[in-house]
This record gives sequence, C-alpha cells and structure tokens, in this order.
Amino acid sequence: MEPPSRAARTSHGCWTCRLRRKKCDEQRPVCGICEALCITCHYDDKKPEWMDGGTRQEEMIEKLKREVKQNAPYRRVERPHVSSEKVLNTDLGEWPAGPQKMMPEPTQNETCRSTESHVSLLQGTGCVHIDRSSLVGRSDSILTTFYLQSVLPFLFPFYRPSIARGGTAWILELMIRSPVVRQATLCQGCFFFCLAQGTDSREVICDTVFSQVREAFQSLERAIQAMNGSDIIENPHGAVQIMASIVQMLHFEVAALTFENCAAHLNAALALFGQLFDKSCTAEPVGLRAQFNTFMGRLGPLSFIPPAEHILIPSGEQDAFYFSTALLLFDDIIASTTLQKRPRLYQYHQSLLESTEGREPVINLEEVIGCQNMTIVQIGEIAVLDEWKKQCQNTGNLNVIELARRATRIKNVLEGHIMRLEHEPTEGRKNGGNLLDLLAPNDGASSSRRLVTLVWTRATLLYLHVVVSGWQPASDEVRYHVGQMIDLLANELSPSTLIRSMVWPFCIAGCLAQPAQRVEIRRMVEALQPSIVFSTIRKALQIMENVWHRNEEDACQDFAACFRAHGDMVLLV
Repeated sequence: MEPPSRAARTSHGCWTCRLRRKKCDEQRPVCGICEALCITCHYDDKKPEWMDGGTRQEEMIEKLKREVKQNAPYRRVERPHVSSEKVLNTDLGEWPAGPQKMMPEPTQNETCRSTESHVSLLQGTGCVHIDRSSLVGRSDSILTTFYLQSVLPFLFPFYRPSIARGGTAWILELMIRSPVVRQATLCQGCFFFCLAQGTDSREVICDTVFSQVREAFQSLERAIQAMNGSDIIENPHGAVQIMASIVQMLHFEVAALTFENCAAHLNAALALFGQLFDKSCTAEPVGLRAQFNTFMGRLGPLSFIPPAEHILIPSGEQDAFYFSTALLLFDDIIASTTLQKRPRLYQYHQSLLESTEGREPVINLEEVIGCQNMTIVQIGEIAVLDEWKKQCQNTGNLNVIELARRATRIKNVLEGHIMRLEHEPTEGRKNGGNLLDLLAPNDGASSSRRLVTLVWTRATLLYLHVVVSGWQPASDEVRYHVGQMIDLLANELSPSTLIRSMVWPFCIAGCLAQPAQRVEIRRMVEALQPSIVFSTIRKALQIMENVWHRNEEDACQDFAACFRAHGDMVLLV
C-alpha cells in the first residue's frame, strides 16, 4: 500500500508538490504546502522541462530537499494566510538577485519575508488576502515617514505633486497594499536613516542595511516570477506596483550604490512597460495618447474626498504609473546617449512628451525631474541622429548634407529654447491667496526649474556639437556653453545639492572643460557630503578625470566612449 503522502497527491496542484508527491491545496500563486515550507512553488500550465523522469528531475528533487533543509529556521516566522487566483504573465528574461557587491547573506527572517512578498503582490485587486494588522510595526511607521518626508525629496527634489491631487499619498497607499512596494520603500528609508543617525561606516551599512536591499530585489524577482499563468492585462494594478518598485529601486541603486545592475533593472522595467501597452491595445487602431489614457482609466477609479464629493483624486496605481512612466522615459533617453542607439521608447515621445493639437503633453517631465520636456526630447533626437550617423559611417554612405540639415533643425530648437529661458522672469513663491500655495514646502527646488532646464539645454547643445563635429573642446562655441554652465552650477544653483539631479549635463560640461575650470568642478563635487549618497556625482567626476588624462586631440572620442569606459551602462540620472 502506498504511503498516505503519496496516495493523496493531486494531478492539478503545483509542480513542486507533484514532484514531492504531496497533496497540493492548489492555492495560487503559492500553495499552502510550499508556503509553509518557505520553498519555491512552481505553477505553470505546461509541464516543466525538468520533469523529464530522468537526470534533471532528480536534480530538482535534490534542490528542493536542500531548500526544505536550509529554510527550516525560517518556518518559525508567523505567515499570513494566502488565497489567490490567476496572476500575471510576462516575459522579462533573467532578473538579477540584486547588487552583487558588498552584499551579505540574508538574515534568518529575510527569506520568508521575501517569499511572502511575491504571493501578495496583487493584494488590493481581489486576488490575494492578507491580515493587514501584521503589516506595519513601529519601526516601519518611522521609516515610512522618514522616507516620505526626507528621502523622497532628496532623490526627486522636483517631485512635489499637489496635495489637491493626492500628493505623495499614493506611495503610502501602495505600501499598505503591496509588500513589493513596501519592501522597496523601507530598505531605502533604512539606508538613509542609518546615515542620518551617524552610521556612515561602509562595513556597518553592509551589515545592517544592504541585506534589506538584497531582500527588496529578491521580492521583485519573486514578484516577477509569480506573474506566470494569465494575461498581464487581467491584473494591471499588480504589474504597475512592480514597475514602480523597479524604477524606484533603480534610482536608489544608482544614487547610492552602484551602476552594476542598472542595465538589467532598466531592461526589466522597459519590458514590463511595453507589455502593459501592447496588451492594452484594442482591435481598433488608436493613438498612443488615447491608449495611455485608456490604460490609466483601467487603473482607476478616482476617489472622492468627503464631504465635498466633487473633489476627485487619482488612484494610487494611476499616480504610480504616471510617476514611473516619466522616470522610465527619462532613463531610457539618458541610457541611449551611452548606447548610441535610439531610445527604446522613442515611439512614445511624440504622443506622451510633446504638445499635440494645442493640448499639453500627457507626461510633464518638469514636475518629476525639473527639466522641461522639449530639452529631454531633443536629447532623444540627437541619440537617433548619432545612431544614424554611426550606421552610415559603417557602410561608407554618410550624407554630410543630410547630417547638417537634421542637426541644424535640432540646434535651432535648442537655441530658441535657451533664448526664451533667459528672458523668463525668475520664478518666485506663489501666494495668490490660495491656502494650498501657502502651505506648500518652500525648499528652493521649484524656483530652480528654469535654471535646471537652462543647464540641461546647454548640455544638449554640447552633445549635439560632439555628435556632429567630433571632439573639439577648444572651439569657441563649446567653451562658451561650458563656461555658462559652470557659472550657473557654481554660483546660481541653490541649494547646491540639486546638482545631483543634473549629473548628465554636469558630466557633459566637465568632460569638455578647460584645465582652469577643472578645479572648480572638483570643488563642487567635494562639497557634496556625505559622499556615499552622491555616488552618481562621483562616478561622473571619475569619467571626467579619465577624459582629462587622455590625449585631448583624440578626434575619435565621443561621449558614448567616455561613458562606456566605466561600464556597459553608466546611467547618469
């Protein structure tokens, strides 16, 4: 007679239980048996390749045995009850486990918490139930408040959404609803909180904070793995939560840790964004602008603020998708300057970033990164021009007249933009009797947007000059724009920490700076302390120093070569 554990096995349960010959309760995305053991739960409509009845199946059995043994200490942690339906489906390829350097092994409580994160990613959409009373403790409340009040304004100094439209409440809302978002946010809060308390030792941070970064990436990895089994469009809320977490963790990792994994994280976010749009398409041919608005509608509904029921506030997922899309479009464009390829989201620029038919752009980058859309769009256009020129040179078919024509069109747009910016009055604090204006934070970031856009636009002109004419730091035009930018950054930017939001233009100007200007550039970087939270600026200085030590007459040099000398993907955001 077969043992009870084998006789009761199911033919419809997860492949893990089938392999272990255990009865599966068929809950998804993680069954109760695998959840209790803190082991990987494999759900798929198709039979896995490793279920071959041979060597690969035996290897998987041994792997699961090791998981059961290794996770034995973690099973003492109380876990929430989970019941679920079908979840999302993506094809995002391999996802890294997180930063590979200076990462300790996870602590005893981490594996279970990161495992339960992915089973709860769709909580709030009707797919997963969790006892919320166990979600937020005292330390989490402190770190959440610290993140919203201090960390978010530091990482995104120009992002000040009006409280009349919900402000940054969407982050708190998604943290409560989504363990993936919560873990990504808390690890950032913990990192900066340790620094604020004087814990500035690298070793201490590695031991006490970086393990949470590892856990956050594990949560994202598991959340993506859990999105197998159904169409992604069936549950867009969960996909948006994951996309928002990836984008935020990407910016955190670039700002304070390393560039090592930014390419993989950016690729994952871009793939998820593309699938959200592709799968949102209807049979009717519609414009991308309308498609974006339709998808935003699916992330609703809007909320009413009682007792004035005429006040409508966007949903948490709507705000998260808007914020993440803005950053993703921006990141993609800056990455294209390193890769010498057109931005992967280039097809969306006209519909989402440009004014059409008298209507304002769907996405206003100035509200998120402080620079107006027109300048960032032109960076993308120059990247497209750079790719075209490189392809023509490789085939020996470069049309110089066409190159000059396309470059002149971009240059005229940028120079006209600079002229308008220089004649605009300096933006002051609004106070027209509106209480919301009176209560708005006055930290100097909002009034610096004109200056920020001016710096970005001059850097874009320098980028265009190098793409078209090559490396000519001694030319009068280059020296003029470099001098203007350094003067703005050194003497007019306030507070000086805002320079961390302009790393790309700062690096562009620095690479072309004259020897006498390099002292001022080094001084500006050294003044930014503590250095651990300005790693992007210091990486930019390393790029500059490398350029300064090269032969300045190297006619083949370009910005992509300068950036790639420090890695395949140097994302200066």
